[in-house]
Amino acid sequence: MTKQDRAVRTRLALIRSAAERFEARGYVRASLAEISAGAGVSSGALHFHFANKAAVAEAVEHAAEQALRGAAARHRDSDGSSLQRLVDVTHHVARLLCADVVVRAGLRLNAEQAAGRVRDLRREWRECVQGLLAEAERGGELAAGVTPQRTSAVVLAATTGIEVLAREDDGWLARPSLTDLWQLLLPCLAAPCLAGTLDPAGREAVGSEAAGSGPAGSGPSGSGQAGSGSAGSGPAGPGVRAEAGRVGLALR
Repeated sequence: MTKQDRAVRTRLALIRSAAERFEARGYVRASLAEISAGAGVSSGALHFHFANKAAVAEAVEHAAEQALRGAAARHRDSDGSSLQRLVDVTHHVARLLCADVVVRAGLRLNAEQAAGRVRDLRREWRECVQGLLAEAERGGELAAGVTPQRTSAVVLAATTGIEVLAREDDGWLARPSLTDLWQLLLPCLAAPCLAGTLDPAGREAVGSEAAGSGPAGSGPSGSGQAGSGSAGSGPAGPGVRAEAGRVGLALR
């Protein structure tokens, strides 16, 4: 493993460790010493990658943004009706939240410290929902009198509420909970031509995106000892490059 590989793995481990501490203790109470210890590296290695705690939090939010944006893009560009893709992406995001502590922590950080933030993760979700519903309207998929504007408000309120409730009870993110939501909503939203064709449980198998979704996966970033924090000049190996790509890290 090259020095650059070790540096990337160290950064990934620090992001995951920070996410775990931010989720468990909150941004204010989490310390840099806890974050470095959780990643299995020295404080010096942490400061090689991040100037301060705010920079670590920014990296967690960025990784969460990349994962959520990837989920949205996957379903925006997939086959099937727009309404079915909207159902599918809500299940996908719920699985991400269950499987990936970085996504959970990134959303929480972004909501709790919204003032002055570089990004707005909930705006990304809002645009995803609104875009799919606008597409559904253009395709004649919505029932008479149903508008994308009013429908998106309901979907956004429900999904954001589920995410917040899941901080105390992750059962809210279970597939049956979202399936129940869509079983109630779809008969009101969908045009008669789609009756019986939409699956409120989503079209993908449970857990199909859980593995390898980012720093919370089973790769080296979650393995504790992360190696040196120094960077080398050689190219990163393909495995480390793939890990970094999943969380939007630039390899220099």
